[in-house]
Amino acid sequence: MMESQNCKRAPAWTEREVRDSIAVWGDESVLSELCSKRRNAQTFVKISKGMKDRGYNRDLQQCRMKLKELRKAYQKNREANGRSGTEPQTCRFSDELHAILGGAATTYPTPVL
Repeated sequence: MMESQNCKRAPAWTEREVRDSIAVWGDESVLSELCSKRRNAQTFVKISKGMKDRGYNRDLQQCRMKLKELRKAYQKNREANGRSGTEPQTCRFSDELHAILGGAATTYPTPVL
């Protein structure tokens, strides 16, 4: 199957780029906007601009997908470590992500009754 010429993948995120995106995401004003708004496209524009200020070229959709992916990996890691009888696991950037997501209500699974 041939890939369409119009549909090109963005280059993979480097470790430095991911760390910088986490730093931009961890900014207090960005966090408060993400927590307070349901529609947060403008917040991701702000994150994209923060990345551009650091020398990267990522649009709001790329930033949104990367942060979603990081949040999902962190949540999966937390859930795995919450099970008894399993070896403790860590995900990449777990310390940085914990600083941002550690106290967020959305990172804890809802109990099933």
